[in-house]
Amino acid sequence: MKRPTLEAVAARAGVSKSSVSRVVNGQSTVTPEIRELVLAAVRELGYLPNPAARSLVTRRTDAIALIVSDPPGGLVSDDPMFSAVVRAASRTLEAAGKQVVLTLASSDEARERAGRYVAAGHVDGVLLVSMHGADPLPAMLARTGVPVVSHGRPALAAGLPYVDHDHTGGAALAVRHLIDSGRRRVATITGPLDMTAARDRLAAYRDTVREAGRRPIAAIGDFTRVSGAQAMRELLADEPDVDAVFAANDLMAIGALRALREAGRRVPGDVAVAGYDDIEAALYTDPPLTTVRSPMDEQAEAGARLLLGLVDGGPAEPVVLPTSLIVRESA
Repeated sequence: MKRPTLEAVAARAGVSKSSVSRVVNGQSTVTPEIRELVLAAVRELGYLPNPAARSLVTRRTDAIALIVSDPPGGLVSDDPMFSAVVRAASRTLEAAGKQVVLTLASSDEARERAGRYVAAGHVDGVLLVSMHGADPLPAMLARTGVPVVSHGRPALAAGLPYVDHDHTGGAALAVRHLIDSGRRRVATITGPLDMTAARDRLAAYRDTVREAGRRPIAAIGDFTRVSGAQAMRELLADEPDVDAVFAANDLMAIGALRALREAGRRVPGDVAVAGYDDIEAALYTDPPLTTVRSPMDEQAEAGARLLLGLVDGGPAEPVVLPTSLIVRESA
């Protein structure tokens, strides 16, 4: 069967070919009446635009790259927040009629390929999830001239617009809750300090305990369960009178709970524990985990909306979303 043409749609609708083209390409310079005539003819004839021809006219690919830059064995392999980000961002972009191209850039070669792919004009924009501070990809993408939005504030000053949540405020809520509940020796388990989220949460912890006249006590983790358990063991060995721990994410808090149980420490009787993120597993720990709820779905959706606006020539103002404290039985 012969494919319906733009001319056939124009004839069926009784309008000009240029009017059909404007409607099909999503332009707003036609009246609602003409738009409805054209859309009715499109439905009746089963017309499908030629993507290549449309791209030549609009200079758009209607494709968005979702690039996750993380080293092999990094957070993506263990963090349930990653799948939430991909789902929420993809849902928002696909609802806007965009094809989502997911790329995992886990090596220097992969990051260079991703940069060349974007610079070649294969996508209209990039939503970048960049995990670590030494990553060259944000600066590389910033030089392409293609709209880019960072999921999270970039560690390096790449000049990219970003969407993030209030790490500082959220961490302060958790630490203040521990102090206000009467805990005297409040420690923290940090995330990897080449990540802005980990640095911001650590800074908030230090400021909050110092404001309360306490001495900061820290052990370094890497946002994984294993590192949380190991850091908790180190804290118990070095600071046996610790009576509260703020872990900079829930996975490390879950690891800390296990280490405390192995050491015969009761939670929250002997040691209170608070985490950060409010992943689903926080509901099912023993005891259920007090944590900071970070709006990860909302952050990914807001990043996708900001990027769609940039593609259409909109503003590039950063967006910072609020956090909240979820109090459960662990603290």
